Formats: sequence, C-alpha cells, structure tokens
Amino acid sequence: DMQEDKEAIFDAVDNVKLCLKTFIPMIETMTVIKENMRNAAAKGFINATDCADYLVKKGMPFRDAYKITGTLVAECINKGLTLETLPLEEYKKLSELFDEDVYKAISLEECVNQRKSFGGPAPEAVAEQIKSVRKILENEKEN
Repeated sequence: DMQEDKEAIFDAVDNVKLCLKTFIPMIETMTVIKENMRNAAAKGFINATDCADYLVKKGMPFRDAYKITGTLVAECINKGLTLETLPLEEYKKLSELFDEDVYKAISLEECVNQRKSFGGPAPEAVAEQIKSVRKILENEKEN
C-alpha cells in the first residue's frame, strides 16, 4: 500500500496545519466588536426560516408557510425593512396565525438559541463543542 489514495487527505492536513499557524496569532490579537458581529448576523433575512417555522408550529403546512415567508421577505426588501421591523398588520394580511410573539420567534437571539444540534450556534451546543475540543487537546498533551 503506497497510500496514493490518501494523497488528498495528506494535502488537506498540511493545509489545515498552515491555517492553524496563521490563525493562532490572528485570534490572539483580534478585537471582537460584538455590535458589529450582531449587525452582520442580523443581515440577509437569516431568520426567514424561523418565520416559516413559527407558522408551522401554529399548524400551517410548511409549503404554505414558506410561500408566505417569501412574500414577507419580498415586501421587506421593497420597503427597506427587516422581518423584525415589519409591522404586525403586514404579517396579519397574509395569515391570522401571526401574533405579537412572532417578533420573539424571529429575534436573532431566539434564532441562535433554537439551533441546539451538534455543531449548532446555540450557547449550550457551543459549550459542548468547547468541552469536546478541550478534552481532545488534553489527550494530545498526554500523548
């Protein structure tokens, strides 16, 4: 076995090692500006799926919820608004299932907190990943 089939993996590992050498000093010297991070995360209607999920949780088929959400996003774009700033009466024109609680469901914090799966951005998922990586690093130190 000349490991020719693994050449791409070896190249990838070498590239990752180079990236890590670059990332360490970058991360050590970077300044985190939370407001800029939040503003960047809030752009682009990343909460549109959460808006559709909101309707699904209230009993609407996803296909219909998806269509309504698409209409809402288009309206926001035309009016220069976001889903968070669109007035409730605009939501209600498309479905009576919308209520004041839609704003909580589509908030950035709620959108992040709902992503609890492995590798997700919810705080508990991130904490679990950090714990896992620390354990791996400790094992590496011992070996």
